[in-house]
Amino acid sequence: MRTPPTRTPLIWPLLAVALLGGCAGTQATRPAPEDLTVQVLQTLPHDTSAFTEGLEFAGSTLYESRGLSGESALTAGPAGQQPATRVALPSPLFAEGITILGPKLWQLTWQDGFAIERDSKTLAELRRVPFDGEGWGLCHQPSSRLVMSNGTAQLTFRDPQTFAVTGSVDVGVDQLNELECVGDTVYANVWKTGTILRIDAKTGQITGRIDASKLRTPVDPGEDVLNGIAAVPGTDEFLVTGKLWPAMYRVKFVPAGTSGTQNGT
Repeated sequence: MRTPPTRTPLIWPLLAVALLGGCAGTQATRPAPEDLTVQVLQTLPHDTSAFTEGLEFAGSTLYESRGLSGESALTAGPAGQQPATRVALPSPLFAEGITILGPKLWQLTWQDGFAIERDSKTLAELRRVPFDGEGWGLCHQPSSRLVMSNGTAQLTFRDPQTFAVTGSVDVGVDQLNELECVGDTVYANVWKTGTILRIDAKTGQITGRIDASKLRTPVDPGEDVLNGIAAVPGTDEFLVTGKLWPAMYRVKFVPAGTSGTQNGT
C-alpha cells in the first residue's frame, strides 16, 4: 500500500524561504579573499639539493626541513649561507614540516607515522610521538597551539607538549602543504600550485590568495614546486622558496597589480 504524501502547511515553505534568504544574505556579505601578489625585495641563494618541506625563522636562524627518503635532513643557520648545523634522518624516513618553540623543535614525517621532538640548538632527537595519517606542514600560534596540515583541506590543532589533537578547522581547499603562522593567521602553500593562501585559523576562512607563480618563470629543469614560507621576525616580510630551487626570495605580499620590483640580491 502506497502511503499518500503528507500535506505541508503553507507556513513551512515560507519559513524555509525566509531562512534560506537570510543565509544567502549572510554569505553575500562575507568578504571575498583579497587578491595578492609577491613583491621581491631580495634574492638569496638556496641549496639546489634541498627538497624543501619546512622553513621557519627563530630569531636570525633559519631552519629548513628537507624531504625525500634517504636524503631527508634538518638544517639551521643564517639565511642564504651554508647551514651552521645539519642532521640527517635515517633512511627510509621522509621529513616534512617543522616549527620551533623556544628550546624545542617539532619535525613531521610524511608517511612514517610519527613526529620528532628535537633540541632546537643542537637539532638532537629527543623523542618520537606517533600520530595518525600523513604529515605535511606545521607551525605554531602565540598560544603555543600547533597547526598541522596533512594534504587535505583540514588544519589540525595539536598540543605542543603531547602532540595530541585538540581540534580542527576545514579550509575548503585541498592539498594544503607547508604552513607559516603569524598570530591567528596561517599562510599555506597549496601543493602543485604557485598559490599561497592566507587563512583565519579561528574560522578556516580564506582571507587572501597570494599568486607567487611568477617567482620562478620559467622553471629550470630539475626544479620542483613552490614550497617553503617563513615570516621574517620583526617585519611584514617573508622568505619564500621551493623544492630544489636555486634561490630564496625575501618578499612582501601586496595587492594584485602592484609591480613585483626587485631591489637587490
